[in-house]
Amino acid sequence: MSSTSPRVIAHRGYAADNPENTVAAMRAAAADDRTDAVEIDARLTADDRVIVFHDDDLSRLTDAPPAVSDTPVWELSYDEISSYTVGDSDELIPLLAEVLAAIPPSITVNLELKHPGCEGLQFGAVDAAAREAAADRWRPFVERALDIATATDHDLLVSSFYEGALAATRAVDPAVPVAPLVVDDVEPGLTLADRYDAAVIHPPLDLVVESDFVARAHAAGYRVNAWTVTTPAEATALAAAGVDGLIADTPGVLSELS
Repeated sequence: MSSTSPRVIAHRGYAADNPENTVAAMRAAAADDRTDAVEIDARLTADDRVIVFHDDDLSRLTDAPPAVSDTPVWELSYDEISSYTVGDSDELIPLLAEVLAAIPPSITVNLELKHPGCEGLQFGAVDAAAREAAADRWRPFVERALDIATATDHDLLVSSFYEGALAATRAVDPAVPVAPLVVDDVEPGLTLADRYDAAVIHPPLDLVVESDFVARAHAAGYRVNAWTVTTPAEATALAAAGVDGLIADTPGVLSELS
């Protein structure tokens, strides 16, 4: 690829090719010389262990019995979930420390904060009166996650769909760069990026292609990593739009970029 091509971020360790968010996925992604960064999902168990797992429960990704798979992860201890394998692989649900140990320091880690293990969360941006409470709900989890992640030599980026997670990250360690994730409207992303001095904004690809969002974000000083890229055509369109990073399910999306 050319020096102007977007950076490639392995979404859950290239979820289309590997058992997502597992140690094996990280090793495979890191071994691919097209990979610049990996994106992983962190959440908290009932006994305050930071694991790498995307979903709120185990039903989609494991063969755990209903008594376990239908229970939210944050209501289960690590011992209650640690024996189940991910997908059709032999890979177990890993701790954050195990995943980070599998990623070379030369690979940037995008740590998405999924759930802090408590109720009362508000998705996206919150009004001024609720921000302190939102940050307080996230802070214990953020402290644990950052204590683990910042003990490594990786360049780190923290992202989340929740303002409370971004606020807590800023409070716990202002040196850690943050990125708001947005879903169906880029305006909250720009607002949160400004509020928390973000390094990057993570919009879905459909809000980027054939829009002026990248130009607006760049003019405001923010990089743009778009998700989730699954085809070469999407990668080509996003590169033409000027994005800085492709959060991709497979490195094969790069086949049409030169």
